[in-house]
Amino acid sequence: MKALVLLSGGIDSTTCLGMAVSLYGREEVCALSLSYGQKHTKELEAAEKTAEYYQVEWLSMDVSNIFTYSTCSLLKHSQEEIPHESYAEQLKKQEGTPVSTYVPFRNGLFLSAAASIALSKGCSLIYYGAHSDDAAGNAYPDCSSEFHQAMNQAIYTGSGKQVMLEAPFVSWTKAEVVKKGLELGVPYALTWSCYEGGEKPCGSCATCIDRAAAFKKNNAEDPAL
Repeated sequence: MKALVLLSGGIDSTTCLGMAVSLYGREEVCALSLSYGQKHTKELEAAEKTAEYYQVEWLSMDVSNIFTYSTCSLLKHSQEEIPHESYAEQLKKQEGTPVSTYVPFRNGLFLSAAASIALSKGCSLIYYGAHSDDAAGNAYPDCSSEFHQAMNQAIYTGSGKQVMLEAPFVSWTKAEVVKKGLELGVPYALTWSCYEGGEKPCGSCATCIDRAAAFKKNNAEDPAL
């Protein structure tokens, strides 16, 4: 069994990588990171470092042109400011639509690319780190269980029943992901979650807020701070 892990450099995907390595061994795991035109390269640098830590093959690819027409606040060409408030506060203003940091159908694109690469690399499993906190309130609909089930079926069918999709945290909270990562000894000091690209995490964007809460719920210090 060989696994391809979508690796962003954040907590969730790095925990996925740690889990895959613990299950299959580093020789049977490779990691794929995709540049989508984000405002900074911190997370890609983190992804490379964590792949190096686990001694797995690291693949990288640029798909930024696909998002040329998006105004998503995470993208470098966007004039939109990244919100500095929790997802819950943002969702109150969204009337059921995704938050401004939702990159349009990003996971759909990433998983489709991963399926093609998995077939070429002889991988029968694709791991990605979607979790229930991101899907809550339709903030990131491509992190939901419904999306996972649909994409899994599409990839399994479209690959000639050779590749399946694993989202081990899709029903977990971020705190539960961190708990699992701490048990596995995941190198969280190497990860990057912040939407801003400063020297240190801003501490006030939604993903920084969620990360801090997840460590707090586990009575643990965030080693990246």
